[in-house]
Amino acid sequence: MKAQHASLWFLGAVFFLCSVHTRGLRRCLISMDMHHIEESFREIKGAIQAKDIFQNVTILSTSEILSSVKPLGVCCMTKNLLAFYMDRVFKDHQELNPQILRKISSIANSFLYMQKALQQCEQRLCHCGQEATNATRIIHDNYNQLEVQSAALKSLGELDIFLAWIHKNHQGTSTA
Repeated sequence: MKAQHASLWFLGAVFFLCSVHTRGLRRCLISMDMHHIEESFREIKGAIQAKDIFQNVTILSTSEILSSVKPLGVCCMTKNLLAFYMDRVFKDHQELNPQILRKISSIANSFLYMQKALQQCEQRLCHCGQEATNATRIIHDNYNQLEVQSAALKSLGELDIFLAWIHKNHQGTSTA
């Protein structure tokens, strides 16, 4: 009987710790104004996607890459995708239109802010599991299959996929 009570107590403790840990991961992006980022993207989406000559190729949406990431990998995947956009996409994209360039810069600045917010909680709450690692590798492989400019443009055009994923996985942590 004591063993059964101990097992139930242990199981309850595991569920409690997992739920606390998962809720903690969702708090990594506290006070981020996603509405501003989404609005900036909506204003340039048509112009960016009109330049994309590879309509049948995807970088982020291939076989539901992001949806395969488990809740414990959300922080890691967010961190990896923010780094992907900051280190590759925004740097590789060459934009001549000053209005579009301003919107992209605004989005990049918001992503930089999110990276800094993640760094504050990542040491204790950000676990990189196999799903997040595999998804990140697939995204980088997809990116590398295209010429750099085309890949950057494609990734910018798919930014709404990443923003929707952030909104879904960090709901309640961003302001609208």
